[in-house]
Amino acid sequence: MEFVDYYKILGLDKNASTEDIKKAYRKLARKHHPDLNPNDKEAHKKFQQINEANEVLSDPEKRKKYDQYGKDWQHAEQFEQARQHQRQQQQYAGSAGHEFSGDFGDTDFSDFFTSMFGGGSRSQRSQKGFKGHDYEAELHLSLKEAATTHQQTLTVNGKNIRITIHAGVENDQKIKLKGHGAPGHNGGPAGDLYITFKIKEDTRFKRLGSDLYTTEHVDLYTMVLGGEVMIDTLNSKLKLKVAPGTQNGTKVRLKDKGFPVYRQEGQHGDLYVTYEVKLPTVLSEKEKELFTQLSKLKS
Repeated sequence: MEFVDYYKILGLDKNASTEDIKKAYRKLARKHHPDLNPNDKEAHKKFQQINEANEVLSDPEKRKKYDQYGKDWQHAEQFEQARQHQRQQQQYAGSAGHEFSGDFGDTDFSDFFTSMFGGGSRSQRSQKGFKGHDYEAELHLSLKEAATTHQQTLTVNGKNIRITIHAGVENDQKIKLKGHGAPGHNGGPAGDLYITFKIKEDTRFKRLGSDLYTTEHVDLYTMVLGGEVMIDTLNSKLKLKVAPGTQNGTKVRLKDKGFPVYRQEGQHGDLYVTYEVKLPTVLSEKEKELFTQLSKLKS
């Protein structure tokens, strides 16, 4: 598999801080979001890579393995176990088998994993177990479900698997559940389960990254004379003041009232509210008379 440099994807170097990673992810996820690039397959692919990079680099434990093992980071535990096993064998067999110096470069890692996972001789491979097939599944969530950290139970091969879904998960984001795929062969490890999240479109809010967008219909009199409107956020209601003479299409930004930022506890995007004037459709004779007087005054 081709090596994917997660730091390069986010435009960062290995010394990037957690804050740097968060900012880069939010900026790039917004730029390449499928809703802004509906017919751009390259942008869609880039968006998935950005999510994958953030999934690894925003997790301290995963990032540590990635920094140490590079493209083989997901096999870090197997590598350590195998290396320990080889050392024990050396104690009993002297010079028999492979020798490990304890320090490995990238090439050594690649050679080692190739020999472990299918690159050795036929006799070697016949004695090794084979990993089981991976499974693919989709999990559908509403926008509100995706905004809340919660647990769900999945049934795979007759077994119940309880997973934690972190608030801020993106549409088409994919996670891996190690060892929950098909059983291995000849004593090999089980495959993995890959879950792709599908976030349903919401009738009230449009989501772009961690920001939410909504439209609030305001009556003509409030737009002209000023007043207050009650708007919905994702989880509550807020009262906003409308200034006299507010124009149709005015956009208001409510800081930190948007969608949760993935794996960033307490961090939220912004909510953008666009005012749209609601014109009266049925007027009384008195109202028509007053509007007529107003039009004459203006002229």
